[in-house]
Amino acid sequence: MTEPSNILLYVTDPEASARLYARLLGREPVEASPTFVLFALPSGLALSLWARSGVVPASTTPGGGSEIGFRVDTAARVDALHADWLATGAEIVLAPTDLDFGRSFVAVDPDGHRLRVYAPAEDQ
Repeated sequence: MTEPSNILLYVTDPEASARLYARLLGREPVEASPTFVLFALPSGLALSLWARSGVVPASTTPGGGSEIGFRVDTAARVDALHADWLATGAEIVLAPTDLDFGRSFVAVDPDGHRLRVYAPAEDQ
């Protein structure tokens, strides 16, 4: 069976997006060029930022139509990360909120890709 190994986001400015993701992820990319940036994540999954202008075949879908989820253990950790991300200059579109599945906040990157940090409700 094959398993996903990489999340690719199509971005307008890979270098600008890389600066934001480096701050949010607390790590530097392992590969970077003017058109492509790769972050190796502790889970083994990679996050890539690819210049939209060079994607083959060309993408016609703008960012924001899906989310990358960042699961954490507690609601308090959601709140702490929210404060950290605000301090890094992240654009927050949903402040920490209790939803039916747990506590969550949502940020967006410069291309509108949604980044949801969440802690599942304790009864789940």
